[in-house]
Amino acid sequence: MVHFVGAGPGAVDLITVRGKELLEKADVIIYAGSLVNPELLKYAKDGCEIHDSAKLDLGQVIEIVQKAEEENKMTVRLHTGDPSIYGAIREQMDELDKLGFEYDVTPGVSSFCGAAAALNMEYTLPGVTQSVIITRMEKRTPVPERESVEELSKHGATMVFFLSAGDTQTLSRRLIEAGVAKDTPAAIVYKATWDDEKKFVTDVENLPNVAVENGINKTALIIVGNSVKQADYEKSKLYSPDFTTGFRKGRNTND
Repeated sequence: MVHFVGAGPGAVDLITVRGKELLEKADVIIYAGSLVNPELLKYAKDGCEIHDSAKLDLGQVIEIVQKAEEENKMTVRLHTGDPSIYGAIREQMDELDKLGFEYDVTPGVSSFCGAAAALNMEYTLPGVTQSVIITRMEKRTPVPERESVEELSKHGATMVFFLSAGDTQTLSRRLIEAGVAKDTPAAIVYKATWDDEKKFVTDVENLPNVAVENGINKTALIIVGNSVKQADYEKSKLYSPDFTTGFRKGRNTND
């Protein structure tokens, strides 16, 4: 059996209970060494076979899994954050389907959640924005034209950019050219929830300067939108005393 497991955003204690238990039982662990906190490997049992997938291509990963399956061993494929976001798990699953191997997925806390926690931030503030766009700038891997920085910025929603910290100058320029105001709040969070986490709140125009001044060019998320300043929002209707829900009746606060 193969288990795809989300390692969480970085902190060792932010992996799920299920994910930790699977690591403890695994005979083979294949982990994304360029992103996953290696401290998580301390959960591995004695004799567990451990492979760093940063040094492997897809075919080599599948070869390790195939060997483990032939030996009736249990494999954990450990991905950073949540495997469903930029985890490249579909291509692995397709290969496992061809080989007839069973697998499942254990979700993890995504780094975009870890970044919000680091900033004590709520993404979906009533009256400010109720949507979050998770995206990336194209580099060697393209994005569909309809999902370009320019197209997505038209929505006015909170935007969270993965895999884009290496060129904040271009990101800032493209956002501004697309009509995003220069003073739109922006944040950059480096290695959210790790011991060496860094976090900065700035604006779109000054984002590149902040990144350069603090030596941030990878392993960071960039958040853009008015929600970053955590102000000028409306209170939730859910907790308003005059709002009726399925669990309580609203009361007239004018009495």
